[in-house]
Amino acid sequence: MERIAVNPVKWSMEMGFNQGEIVSGHTRTLYCSEQTATNGDGEPQHDGDMAAQLTLSLDNLEAVLGEGGMSLANLVRLNVYTTDIDLLFPHYGLLTSRLDVAGVAPTSTLLGVTRLAIPSLMVELEGTAVG
Repeated sequence: MERIAVNPVKWSMEMGFNQGEIVSGHTRTLYCSEQTATNGDGEPQHDGDMAAQLTLSLDNLEAVLGEGGMSLANLVRLNVYTTDIDLLFPHYGLLTSRLDVAGVAPTSTLLGVTRLAIPSLMVELEGTAVG
């Protein structure tokens, strides 16, 4: 698989995402449903702790990718939904550092929402991976 970053401006790269990516030579695409801070039984975890919820959401996304034979290195799109953008920003480095280790800067959208499906959850991650 070949990835070519498309960045007519550079500010997004400092935040850990590309404006666009051209992906060629891939044979599989994995669309991941939103992953949240829930345990294996779907029970919400870490009420009120944005850093812990973001970390567990990312762990759960990695588990889906792994089950599909992929990893964070295969992400080409990552959407982040949060109930509190201002609270998320101080912890955003938890996400970007793990993407940096994987060597990727997937295209991304960050959206503030009124609430998530489970009221105590503050962040959801939705990804698309190719491999």
